[in-house]
Amino acid sequence: MTVHDIELTGFGVRLTPAHPDDAAAAWPLTDADLWARMTTPWPESVPAYAARVEEQRAAPGLFAFTVRDAATGEVRGSTTLYDYAPSQSRVEIGTTWYGRAFQGGATNPAAKRLLLAHAFDGWGVNRVALRCDARNERSARAIERLGATREGLLRHHRIAPDGSIGDTLYFSILRAEWPAVRTGLDERLGR
Repeated sequence: MTVHDIELTGFGVRLTPAHPDDAAAAWPLTDADLWARMTTPWPESVPAYAARVEEQRAAPGLFAFTVRDAATGEVRGSTTLYDYAPSQSRVEIGTTWYGRAFQGGATNPAAKRLLLAHAFDGWGVNRVALRCDARNERSARAIERLGATREGLLRHHRIAPDGSIGDTLYFSILRAEWPAVRTGLDERLGR
């Protein structure tokens, strides 16, 4: 079980270890359309969302976070560090969603800034990967705006909850690229 005690705060957000108790505040921010490009079915109720969090907490190498407003504690969404392979010095960031009111603002770059700093400066990884469904142009643009490099397309890599087969876009940030990415995010968040 990957129950963790990592808490990250800065840039107006706080990432706390995801807990089933977060479901009552998190689930109302979701809907089937928002969830459409995820690989798991939309949790259709607070108990279903709580069960999903329990599954994440039980998954080896996955560190799930609830993303909150740093000042008020209001839930904004969720994100994870996953496929953490210390012996290979790599991790992925993903399974991210935000309530519609928090999309397109500072929440995503702030959360990613904190996760990237933890991965590169805390864990000392050499590579952080990010991916999204190739049909999800909004997510692809958001990942590129972070400063990640598009690496390629994995064809027929994922099956969506509706049964459709989709391609996956892969992106990465390498340790040597992290200082420039960090500077770019800091400038973006300083506006």
